Amino acid sequence: MLPDSASGTQVPALSIRDLRKTYDNGVEALKGVSLDVLPGDFYALLGPNGAGKSTLIGITSSLVNKTSGEVRIFGVDISADRDAAMRLIGLVPQEINFNMFEKPFDICVNYAGFYGVPRAIARERAERVLKEAQLWDKADKMSRTLSGGMKRRLMIARAMMTSPRLLILDEPTAGVDIEIRRGMWKTLKEINASGTTIILTTHYLEEAESLCRNLAIIDKGRIVEEGPMKALLAKLDVEGFLLDIEHVLPAELPKIEGATLIAEDDHTIDIEKPRAMELNQVFAALDTAGIRVRSMRTKTNRLEELFVRLTGNDSDKAVAA
Repeated sequence: MLPDSASGTQVPALSIRDLRKTYDNGVEALKGVSLDVLPGDFYALLGPNGAGKSTLIGITSSLVNKTSGEVRIFGVDISADRDAAMRLIGLVPQEINFNMFEKPFDICVNYAGFYGVPRAIARERAERVLKEAQLWDKADKMSRTLSGGMKRRLMIARAMMTSPRLLILDEPTAGVDIEIRRGMWKTLKEINASGTTIILTTHYLEEAESLCRNLAIIDKGRIVEEGPMKALLAKLDVEGFLLDIEHVLPAELPKIEGATLIAEDDHTIDIEKPRAMELNQVFAALDTAGIRVRSMRTKTNRLEELFVRLTGNDSDKAVAA
């Protein structure tokens, strides 16, 4: 963590002030976005399609020109000293963009070379990052033979070749199954624990809730909410459960003041209740009606509920862009 020599305060890993972007076709993608990501954080950036998320990432990684505003990476202004700022960043884009006819080892070494890393150091570093990504046994295989999950891990390994202090991940687990996704979560947690600041965009909302400590939600080019994940989730006052019932449900379910009960099928009740309401109150009402609960599971993805409330968008349509 870097202290600011003038104020003694912590220099943000990413500092954005009044960032604006208007494309040539007149679309105003960013309308004065400001946010700070502190060193060592695991930060989620969420938003519906067309919210401005990709534009913000593009400007931060110097792939898109801003209209106005300021972006600093560990205090380095990307406009004043682009090369210095970019040496601090590792970017994992959404699309697989390496040469499928190259070997993973060569992909990593050559990538480091683009950033001026001496070849001898790059070779040592490639071995380390490929081992960390559990790809060392594939180091000399043709990259096109890798599975989808392996290709995603190779993208992360390649980005780590420059030892970035800020790693930006644009939907790193898109299109991979849940088992591979959870394995990648472990890798990302280890990278973050080593001191690397991570900014994550994802359309798997449970992924953001599991990995990230802070988040910002962007909609229509503006930040609509930001702060600690736990504090934001605590704002939700409703929770949902699915109850598995022992016998066939009666035609009418009991009325419970403040709660909503819906029969999903003959043996399942979908219930929403205020967070302050004790579940025992629900179980007592069901028991009185002769309904025996066999098991229960949580239904609500709290972050998804927060997202829908703030933006009015259903996440199935869209936290990915």
